[in-house]
Amino acid sequence: MKKFYISIISLAFLALGCSDEYFDVNVPSGSATEDQLGMNDLLAPAIYHTVMAQYYAERSFGNYTQYFTGQGGTTIGTTSIGSTWSNIYLYALPNIKTILNKAEETGSNHFRGIAKVLTAINLGLATDSYGSIPYSEAFQGTENLKPVFDSQESIYSSINLLLSDAISDLDQANASEFLPTTGDIVYGGDADKWLRAAYTLKARYALHLTEVNGVEAANAALLSLKNGFISNDDDFEINFEERNINPWHSREVLAERTGNVHDKIGDQLVSYMNGTSYPFESGMLLFDPRLPVYADNEGDEGSPYRGYVSGGGGISSDGEDANTDFADDGFYTSIDSPIGVITYAEALFIRAEAEFLVNGGTETSLGSTADAYTAYLMGIEANMNKLGVDGSAYLEDGAIAVGETNLMLHHIMKEKYIANFLNAETYVDFRRYDFSSDVFKDLELPLDNAETEFPGAWFVRASYPDQEETRNPENVQANKKSPIDPVWWDKD
Repeated sequence: MKKFYISIISLAFLALGCSDEYFDVNVPSGSATEDQLGMNDLLAPAIYHTVMAQYYAERSFGNYTQYFTGQGGTTIGTTSIGSTWSNIYLYALPNIKTILNKAEETGSNHFRGIAKVLTAINLGLATDSYGSIPYSEAFQGTENLKPVFDSQESIYSSINLLLSDAISDLDQANASEFLPTTGDIVYGGDADKWLRAAYTLKARYALHLTEVNGVEAANAALLSLKNGFISNDDDFEINFEERNINPWHSREVLAERTGNVHDKIGDQLVSYMNGTSYPFESGMLLFDPRLPVYADNEGDEGSPYRGYVSGGGGISSDGEDANTDFADDGFYTSIDSPIGVITYAEALFIRAEAEFLVNGGTETSLGSTADAYTAYLMGIEANMNKLGVDGSAYLEDGAIAVGETNLMLHHIMKEKYIANFLNAETYVDFRRYDFSSDVFKDLELPLDNAETEFPGAWFVRASYPDQEETRNPENVQANKKSPIDPVWWDKD
């Protein structure tokens, strides 16, 4: 797979050089103006901050979905994911808006298509996190520093339209002399890959609406996937390097080495991978071969992996002391590890779930179609291949190879949960199914939940950042919700 790395010098300079920003922020001296910057100059920072918004969201949402806990198994309370808001509204979307303007002026339909895909990604993360968000009146500079917040339903309509328009732009030959090249740190200017990304994202956002549109949402997802990702080479991700290290490596590995605050791998994930929640049947496996790629167990190869129970004070689900740290050289926690938005493996699990639902499947129904089962197995295989592990014994084990007549929704969602490790999309899945233990086997509220401000309840949205409430108080107050009040597409 071809890799495109980040230039931290260009990012540090260009990301601050936008003159048409959403917030009333002073432009630093020495910054470049819009007229001085080409679309490739703006594209790299726009992509970078799009991905970093995902990272900062997952820093909180990964605790909610129990991928990890704080030290000692601690949980977090309400979150505003303020760094996500800043990366989206202060850095990513202003750069993207400028790219769109320049693309319109020059007739550069490929740049225009890419910009619309990136806009959809940022709006999707923002609205799935907060609900109502600024969009229709945003990015007007000093003409409107207090934009209204658009409803989540209208934002979803905008996302769908943006992706449809992007597909139209990317499906045609580029009509201008300007081509995405050095600035495209995801696909290196490959319009076909951006086109497949747009279709796959369209499927993701369609499936989000299963509680709103029912089986039509699943059918819409399947229709888009016909033109979506075709291999792991299509994964939407950026790679880091020694001059600009992966932030998970900094947060989890370097911090742990230096005695600073870091996280621990959660028992929910480990129990899915060590045979606790899904006992292996062949006698050939002690754990999912992906587990050592995610977690270390205190350096003792012979010791069982024991994850940290959420809110459990350092215990594992077997009552013993937990022992799982993030892997030092893990696939997602090495210096040069990628951070992604959406993958081929996720596309296959979207297909599996959608086929399951179209066939009349429910949270507790047994059996589905050959298409659903094949997509489920292919999703596992794709993720194994991406991580560079041998998944043959795992795929043959009776706990995984259940057959189409025994396939249940929890099998699909368990494998998607594992494959989407450290991806904020999992928080959407948990909310779509109302944190159901029928769908996410053995899922329970954190053990310290009774001591919180919201006993008996899951957190289902982020709160608006304090700085936004200061800048735009009237519109924030008009849209402010409790962190346990579901977003629009979560009807229950």
